[in-house]
Amino acid sequence: MLGAFMFDRILSLFSGNGGFHTELPAADARTALGALMVRAAKADKAYLFEEVEQIDRVLSKLYNLNPVQAAKMRAQCELLEEEMPDTENLAGILHDAISVDDREAAVTALWSVVFADGVEHEEEDELLHAVEAALGVSPADAKRLHDTEMAKRPVRRG
Repeated sequence: MLGAFMFDRILSLFSGNGGFHTELPAADARTALGALMVRAAKADKAYLFEEVEQIDRVLSKLYNLNPVQAAKMRAQCELLEEEMPDTENLAGILHDAISVDDREAAVTALWSVVFADGVEHEEEDELLHAVEAALGVSPADAKRLHDTEMAKRPVRRG
């Protein structure tokens, strides 16, 4: 009897029916920005190591996290990004919670993730322009932020 129970329990772990569920993080400004960075990194259908590293660096710098804490936060942001299909909702959370200056810093952080792989893709541009509009960053300011971040590293159009 006990052996059958243990065997069923072990099988349930591998089948995904073990009852384990990772809790979705609260959708606050911190996780919304992290989720938007993940979404920006995935916009070109490639979620690359360089982009993951950049997300972790940004989270670490913005929120004074050590590397392990930043990686854990990014993992939570990845969950939120998967569960929230509407980019405007994520940007709206951010818009309502942060100042105008912080919105520009958020856009700069997003561009730094986009440029982390050295290639700027059209899908990334479209996503970032939608986020900039949702955050209320003017097209002129958005262009300035884009160009400033792009000048920091060699980037080619993909």
